[in-house]
Amino acid sequence: MSLFLVDSHCHLDFPDFEGERADLVARAREQGVRRFVTISTFVSKFERLMAITREFDEVYASVGTHPHNAAEEPDVTVAQLVDLSGRDKVVAIGEAGLDYHYDKSPRDVQAKVFRTHIEAARETQLPLVIHARQADEDVIRILEEESGKGAFPFILHCFSSGRALAEAGLALGGYVSFSGILTFRNSADIREIAAEVPMDRLLVETDAPYLAPPPHRGKRNEPAFVRHTAAVLAEVKGVDLDSIARQTTDNFFRLFGRIADPRPAG
Repeated sequence: MSLFLVDSHCHLDFPDFEGERADLVARAREQGVRRFVTISTFVSKFERLMAITREFDEVYASVGTHPHNAAEEPDVTVAQLVDLSGRDKVVAIGEAGLDYHYDKSPRDVQAKVFRTHIEAARETQLPLVIHARQADEDVIRILEEESGKGAFPFILHCFSSGRALAEAGLALGGYVSFSGILTFRNSADIREIAAEVPMDRLLVETDAPYLAPPPHRGKRNEPAFVRHTAAVLAEVKGVDLDSIARQTTDNFFRLFGRIADPRPAG
């Protein structure tokens, strides 16, 4: 099989892509991107994601409330998340976490909602997609406290934090996903961290429509561009693009266990 990449985190329901999702997916296929997870930011808008997964065989979804939106959905329950996670093509919980950069929701509410999502991930054993921005110490504390109650799979998505969070996440069994931020000129520290992440814990993503990598920097991002991030990650790890595509895709199917791997065995 030719190059097989995945976009482990994008937002295909966002208005940026309205009216052109079919073209978007087609362009991604041309670049070898063959599976997508479109990520929930509002539980109340979950049905939008379901409609997109029904339209495209290779698109899957998560269910959850972004920390920016925690104040709008402060009372989302574990039962709600668990129930919705049983829907066809739902493969993850989140994204949830802490964002102290924008502080769009009160920090205590973000933490409450984060812990609710952790409990749902623990109950379902679906991976929790974690958003962490300028909140490393509190994210580490919550992950360690909650892991003490029972293990749950998780991914530190769009990694832009410090080494301490990466090390803590890996120690707890988590995965680390790199977006276009990895490719930015001023992201040498992120590339140094990526170089130290074990090969079997790496993922790639776009976080589209945000954070387009060069040569598309400053433009709207889209899943096809994950290839550029994968190429830079390959350079960081000292391997070729085929190798990093194979490894990150292996990791993707291991973590997102509800998605069948269509690649030939061996």
